[in-house]
Amino acid sequence: MHLTVFGATGGTGRLVVEQALEAGHHVRAVVRNPAKLAVEHPNLRIIAADLFDPQTLKPALDGSDAVVSALGPSGREVSGQICAKGVESILTAMEATGVRRIAVISAQPVLRSGAGEPFLFRHTVTPFIRRIYRNTYADLERMENLLSAGGTEWTVLRPPYLTDKPGTGRYRTALEANVAGSSLPRADLAAALLAVLDDPSTVRHAIGVGA
Repeated sequence: MHLTVFGATGGTGRLVVEQALEAGHHVRAVVRNPAKLAVEHPNLRIIAADLFDPQTLKPALDGSDAVVSALGPSGREVSGQICAKGVESILTAMEATGVRRIAVISAQPVLRSGAGEPFLFRHTVTPFIRRIYRNTYADLERMENLLSAGGTEWTVLRPPYLTDKPGTGRYRTALEANVAGSSLPRADLAAALLAVLDDPSTVRHAIGVGA
């Protein structure tokens, strides 16, 4: 498969690139600064582009089978726009190049229904987290709405807090619900992102993922 990965220099994005290459995929990693992606492989092409300019994204998407967006904020003190604006730009470039499949990272607290969460967690921890990171989750909610309104074959993954612990390969998923649990290794999220690309049952669905 020919994959295009956005957010490739981030903690999860780098693992997506590495795991995809290990699996034999051809990868185009879209970055702002190529020097920040210290990965070398004959099947890897690193492309410098402006995320918010769809024209510059077209070379990275032309001929691609699927897109993975590992975009995310670098901390609380962000403007709360990178995911929605970035995915909007990606979707514009996808439409221009005829690419249909995309998997993106969102977050567990974006799910408003609380489906799959323990009662106490839903009514205490989740509201507290939403207040602290309200800009981040508002951005992710806008991103999800853009995907829902469009015509691509999208899948949203909603993990809990991400850690840099080694992956276990034993993550769980839930359709349109969260998976109870407070954390997930980034390596397992990367594996889940790649797995859903070949799973038609996940198209146009949000998937909870957890340890």
